[in-house]
Amino acid sequence: MTPEELSSAISACLRAAVDAGDLTIDLPSEVRVERPKNREHGDWATNIALQLGKKAGMNPREFAQLLSDRLAGIEGVRSVDIAGPGFLNITLDAGAAGELARTIVEAGQAYGTNDALAGRKINLEFVSANPTGPIHIGGTRWAAVGDALARILQSQGAEVTREYYFNDHGAQIDRFARSLHASATGDPAPEDGYSGQYIVDIAQRVLAADPDALALGGPASVERFREIGVDLMFSDIKASLHDFGVDFDVYFHEHSLFENDFVEDLLDKLKASGNLFLEDGAWWLRSTDYGDDRDRVVIKSNGAPAYIAGDIGYFVNKRNRGFDLNIIMLGADHHGYVARLKAAAAALGDDPDAVEVLIGQLVNLVKDGAPVRMSKRAGTVVTLEDLVDAVGVDAARYTLARFSADSNIDIDLDLLTRHTNENPVFYVQYAHARTHAVARNAVSAGVDARSFDAAALAHPTEGALLAALGQFPGVVAQSATFREPHRVARHLEVIAGTYHRWYDACRVSPLGDAPVEDVHRSRLWLNNATQQVLANGLGLLGVSAPERM
Repeated sequence: MTPEELSSAISACLRAAVDAGDLTIDLPSEVRVERPKNREHGDWATNIALQLGKKAGMNPREFAQLLSDRLAGIEGVRSVDIAGPGFLNITLDAGAAGELARTIVEAGQAYGTNDALAGRKINLEFVSANPTGPIHIGGTRWAAVGDALARILQSQGAEVTREYYFNDHGAQIDRFARSLHASATGDPAPEDGYSGQYIVDIAQRVLAADPDALALGGPASVERFREIGVDLMFSDIKASLHDFGVDFDVYFHEHSLFENDFVEDLLDKLKASGNLFLEDGAWWLRSTDYGDDRDRVVIKSNGAPAYIAGDIGYFVNKRNRGFDLNIIMLGADHHGYVARLKAAAAALGDDPDAVEVLIGQLVNLVKDGAPVRMSKRAGTVVTLEDLVDAVGVDAARYTLARFSADSNIDIDLDLLTRHTNENPVFYVQYAHARTHAVARNAVSAGVDARSFDAAALAHPTEGALLAALGQFPGVVAQSATFREPHRVARHLEVIAGTYHRWYDACRVSPLGDAPVEDVHRSRLWLNNATQQVLANGLGLLGVSAPERM
């Protein structure tokens, strides 16, 4: 019996009680069950009696007793105990608990998926680093977290489009072009420009692509460096992300928003509606009317559009493309964007909940206990390539995804290069590799999966492992709901630890010349179920599941 099946069974008992006239209450859409912290309290617990007791006009313990009597009659439930003010602790019989192993193996890659988000069309915008330099460590974090979140949302039935906002419009691109031009001419970098070996490299590649670029002279020469240099830089960014296992469905060019007066027409509509007002020569969005802490300049006093003008156009563009939810991942310095984007949506007469902003915090690399500044290309920042060169793609992706995105993290490079259980990604991948080794040894010992006796999985470590495996679908669903891929990573570590303890206590292959029994065959099913869940979870994080280590 899976947690979902138990939840459905409790819901069925509640409906039966209502139908029988024992309860008069509006029932919740689902009943949450969770693993008790103390294993002696049972396999699963629910606080549904505490939630509904008073609403039903009953003492929660009285409500729990009514529900307990019905639950006790369900096949597979061995006992139901009422604890404290009305908690229900449920213990399954060994057969019902063990049946989960067969459920997982038969479900295969589908275990942990559902259709809760079916029909949702989600645009997930992440990384979106300006094409003025290689992706730094903050963008690398979003690459890992964003791609994992896309996979998790897709596992719940959503149609997800991964989108990269290509910022090829504005002052930063102008500074980039002037920096390239200065490098090619041997002049110092502009005071507000970019430096680093990558600028030298790109400038030389521009000259290789167009040997006459300098001969154009003046603004025409700078424009040529901009045109070719941006394409080269963005090609490098795409290649770096691809090597990191991250590819995008859409690369959206910012400059396209300003073609055919698209943004200008939108702003004219906002003016006509009164949501833009003129003050000190600039046009302001009345964003305070929609929950922002201050009004925002949309058109500067010199007539140039402010950055938010493009944001407004981009939001409308996404909605016109049919996305009902637009998730945007931004860096730690973009907190103000949350309120202003929602205010812009509301000012346009749209649903502010159609836009959702996730803010990521800083990442620091540490080696030998000291901060790392090791970039060869950028000079002052750590890049995606720097991190991958130091620890590899799997360790980088897993580590960046295993922390809540809204927390600062320190990544210990020494730790991530160790092949020990202290290294989280090694710990989980080694558990997966061990399941394959156990399966190979089982075949050699004549253990097969032709039969399965769920009741044979009665050892305490088997109950703990089954419970951890049973929680996996719920963890994935919560990760999708809260946009938190780290929940999957942390639960994989729980499964890995529980599996290692089971491995130490229970044998799949018989010792010596001892005969193969049903318990060995059933344990092989449990081993293979663990293998499947670990592979599914690592896949959601975009991390490989090696068969040997």
